[in-house]
Amino acid sequence: MALVLRDPQGASAMFTSALLLFVASSVSSMEVLVAQQINALNATTVKISCTFTSCYKLDISKFSMNWTYQATRNDTEETFMTFLKSRITPLRTEHFWDRVKFAGNLDKNDLSITISDVQLTDKGIYNCYVRNPPDRAEGHGIIQLSVVTELPPPRDSTIAVAVGASIGGMLALVILSMVIIKCVRRHKKQELISDEQKMEEEGKTDGDGGTEEGTKNDFA
Repeated sequence: MALVLRDPQGASAMFTSALLLFVASSVSSMEVLVAQQINALNATTVKISCTFTSCYKLDISKFSMNWTYQATRNDTEETFMTFLKSRITPLRTEHFWDRVKFAGNLDKNDLSITISDVQLTDKGIYNCYVRNPPDRAEGHGIIQLSVVTELPPPRDSTIAVAVGASIGGMLALVILSMVIIKCVRRHKKQELISDEQKMEEEGKTDGDGGTEEGTKNDFA
């Protein structure tokens, strides 16, 4: 799969990763899709994608999202974008200041961002966290960003692009199918629990009625 990066002047640079995989969080009804590895050209604008699937429709009043950055896995995570008071809020951190913009679409479960004027110091780990109640699981996507100073030598990447796109598409379909199956099972389980509760309540009501009737007969 090829990754196309565009600079502020509209020039494009294409990078083909050795293997760009879309990965999901731990198996649950909440799935997060991200690119594990992204290469960006210094001084250009890079888009870091993050999308999610859930059994439940997004509820703005309960939904939450956080983007964090780590230079290395041992460093403390620095939050630079969050969903606060029902709106996307970029945080002007010392590292990014105002270079980060929201580039997603909440209606499409897209939480992607862009970083303008990419610097060598921007390389590191980017975490995309998402919570969509009543889904109990928190989604977490991890992206490793590398920054290069020059383009790789030109080569015919048609086959690599085709293979990468096919793998990415197939994996996305598999994950989507898994989520649908889990959602159906969850709804069936909820319906079964509701039916059992109704039967228990009806049984208690019948039992109380029988006791009253028996008492009346004794007095008679």
